[in-house]
Amino acid sequence: MQIIKVTKAQPTQDGAGVKIKRIAGFDGKSIDPFLMIDELKSDNAQDYIGGFPPHPHRGIETFTYIRQGGFEHKDQMGNKKAIRTGEVQWMSTGRGVVHSEMPLADAKHGMHGFQIWLNMPAKHKMDPPKYQDSSEHMLPSLTNAQGATLKALAGEWTVGEKTISSGLNDLAGEGAISDITLPKCSSIKLDLSHFGKVIAYIHTGSLQDLSHRAGQLLTLDAKSPIVIETANHEAGLLLLAGQPINEKIAHMGPFVMNTQAELQQAVRDYHAGLFGTL
Repeated sequence: MQIIKVTKAQPTQDGAGVKIKRIAGFDGKSIDPFLMIDELKSDNAQDYIGGFPPHPHRGIETFTYIRQGGFEHKDQMGNKKAIRTGEVQWMSTGRGVVHSEMPLADAKHGMHGFQIWLNMPAKHKMDPPKYQDSSEHMLPSLTNAQGATLKALAGEWTVGEKTISSGLNDLAGEGAISDITLPKCSSIKLDLSHFGKVIAYIHTGSLQDLSHRAGQLLTLDAKSPIVIETANHEAGLLLLAGQPINEKIAHMGPFVMNTQAELQQAVRDYHAGLFGTL
């Protein structure tokens, strides 16, 4: 496995004081087609109890994955869904969405989850918004002979001679996301050479090289065979793959467009009520 770059997630806050770790890629190059990876991991309810009250988006896709705990999602399209342990939710915001994400009562035992932003190509940034989640079907997984497990969160994944699909296959940039867990002294091999970008965010433990540990994002050479290995430690990581969009990015808070003029228009449209209300 060829590692091109290692990036450390930075602590920050978002929403109503929710404490998270963030990888940001709003340069439009470093993790394209992804824009941001936020990890929320805490056993202290005060770190996340405020949640994410109603707020707008335009020009991006949001992908939420809950490993522990849960959030209730509401949006102006009429969706009201509880996303719990092991489930995902995807929203293509297009021309405008207003939504909220608030922690569920059973999250009092701790929360571990992710929100990932993907960029949308300019030609689709003003499309009607769409919503999809996995609450009504289990996400598929594969376990190899060494006990390493890949759970397909988005897109299609192949391990050995077996291929599985999450059912969420329309992410921007042909985005694919999986959660991989590895016991001690195990490995998993993947061929992702058909993607232009492959990145791995370690959320638990460490890999065989102990310098690669939780809280780091590894940018991988997609054209080289990807072999993820552990030694005397377990590990868990999100593996993200996609095709770079390679477009100019203009970013301001919850809006990601291609020009400053488009950002200013997004702000005007939101304040004019064109995004709708909850």
